[in-house]
Amino acid sequence: MEMTGEELIPLSQEATWKALNDPAVLKDCIPGCESITRTGDNEYDVVLTAKVGPVSAKFKGKMTVTDSDPPRAYTLGFEGQGGVAGFAKGEATVNLAPEGKNTKLTYSAKAAVGGKLAQVGARLIDGVARQLAGKFFESFNQRASGG
Repeated sequence: MEMTGEELIPLSQEATWKALNDPAVLKDCIPGCESITRTGDNEYDVVLTAKVGPVSAKFKGKMTVTDSDPPRAYTLGFEGQGGVAGFAKGEATVNLAPEGKNTKLTYSAKAAVGGKLAQVGARLIDGVARQLAGKFFESFNQRASGG
């Protein structure tokens, strides 16, 4: 599955960068996220619950930040196990550019799933992924604008 998009964030580029690197902000904005714990430089343990069609699972995994170019870009990698539901693995490249007083955020993400999750079908997984991305940016924009 691959996905691209762009969002206008109501913050300066520096403030957007800071928020995107704050585990507390990410935890609050990622749907189903229970915890993000820093385990080292650019490495985090992540626990989240996801539901795709009839399959619901708690994923435990690692998130890594690579190709960091503050305050312009980075790549987030994720690998997680969801027990009998299967696994998820992916990465997202995020780019920031100033646009007036706001920041234009563009992203490109790709992910793969296996196990029971893969059996529910690519269309359903793609739809859920797009919905989760939409919810993340809605929450992120609301929090960024003080809502």
